Amino acid sequence: MSTTTVTPVEAVRLADPYPFYARLVAERPFAFDEVLGAWVAADAAAVRAVLGSAVLRVRPVAEPVPAGIAGTAAGEVFGALVRMTDGAAAARLKGVVAGALARADTAHAAALAARFTREALAAGGDVPYEELMFGVPARVIAVLCGLAGGAEREAARAIGDFVRCIPATATAADHTAAGAAAVRLRALLGPGLDAAAAAPAGAGPARGLLAELVRAADRDGRVELGALLSNAIGFLSQTYDATAGLIGNTLVALARGAAAPDTAALVREVVRHDAPVQNTRRFAAGAFTHAGSTVEPGQQLLVVLAAANRDPAVNPDPHTLLPGRVNPVIFTFGAAAHRCPGGELAVALASAVVGELRTAGLTTTATPAYRPLANARIPHL
Repeated sequence: MSTTTVTPVEAVRLADPYPFYARLVAERPFAFDEVLGAWVAADAAAVRAVLGSAVLRVRPVAEPVPAGIAGTAAGEVFGALVRMTDGAAAARLKGVVAGALARADTAHAAALAARFTREALAAGGDVPYEELMFGVPARVIAVLCGLAGGAEREAARAIGDFVRCIPATATAADHTAAGAAAVRLRALLGPGLDAAAAAPAGAGPARGLLAELVRAADRDGRVELGALLSNAIGFLSQTYDATAGLIGNTLVALARGAAAPDTAALVREVVRHDAPVQNTRRFAAGAFTHAGSTVEPGQQLLVVLAAANRDPAVNPDPHTLLPGRVNPVIFTFGAAAHRCPGGELAVALASAVVGELRTAGLTTTATPAYRPLANARIPHL
């Protein structure tokens, strides 16, 4: 039975969840929580074992796509996302996506994010934190995918609607909005992907994420355009909440007195110290045993990435914010087959936005409220 008054899901929204996480690591590193009805992996050893297991899946075996969006455009996109699928085909597609992101021009992305931030601040009035945290990173990714002339703003708005279908708490209205957004995002990104795929071999190296996605797929030789288009939308969806949380949590760290002349070093440490993605889930397709306990097929696991980031067994003095920390062990971007390949791009975007705010001398609150999300830690600023 759970011995705490807070669940690891509720902890995401606390002003300071880290004492709670530290107790989990010390006292219940891998245990069943009856309140959640799920196993909880909290220390680094348990998180590594869970993320590396082939019998633990990212979706329930009987429900690969949430029932509310099954058979819709949103469901078709969701079902092809590499972060939401397992198996050999998904592994090949993940290699294609990772290959494209590895060639992303992070310097260009950072320059765009800085420019968009300056433009937003130049409009005057209150600091538009919502636009800076959510809109700017999504617009940058849309531009990297070839959108311009206002289409990049439309894509940024649409992805905000699409991600509404992802939480288990999504409503019928969320599912409807996500379906419409998926249709629009396909219409925005599809022509560019088709053009990249149709370009003659000797036409020269086209730039941008869609071109890189097509080149990576050509090297693999077995990926359909529909799956590529879904994962082009995935570039936007994975950027949305995670980068917003990284920007917001870095600004809060500065408001709390973090000393960091190097903004990028601060952002990289915030990735570990106050993770924008605090937990993820796995579903047992077969029996899984760790530390003498067995997870039965059909059971769920909550993987508390933020707790493992502060496990003293892997990060000395884990509760100290230490920009420039040497060889940190970080679970925020996952591990093994589902490690997020966009970590460097997220850091580049967040560093650019935060850097512009620092240059402008703008600060925020040290004591924000946090959004009522199950896994993303994003402050209201």
